[in-house]
Amino acid sequence: EVQLVESGGGLVQAGGSLRLSCTASGITFDAYAIGWFRQAPGKEREGVSCISSSDGSTHDADSVKGRFTMSSDNAKNTVYLQMNSLKPEDTAVYYCAAKLWLGGPCTVVVGRRGSGMDYWGKGTLVTVSS
Repeated sequence: EVQLVESGGGLVQAGGSLRLSCTASGITFDAYAIGWFRQAPGKEREGVSCISSSDGSTHDADSVKGRFTMSSDNAKNTVYLQMNSLKPEDTAVYYCAAKLWLGGPCTVVVGRRGSGMDYWGKGTLVTVSS
């Protein structure tokens, strides 16, 4: 059984930082593209960041570029999302998801807002207070 488990969410003041983690069991990240997505109440799901297993390249949505950084530790089967300079509009449930990846940049993972991903975690709530 494949499981993705997110952790690291919480309440933080605007301008603060959080690091989210996503650990997988049942798959090995080095064959997948992993994406972080978020959904705020009443809003559509949004792609945040992704990392490609083939070359380790990442792609960030414009809304988080320069503030969020995605990384991976394949030995631990874990990816991270370092979130700095958080804003109230970053408040959302954050999900990680995995898609079997044949290679190349993962840009479409973010652009498709998570459509077509193979596995999903249950999410972790991030709340940024003003």
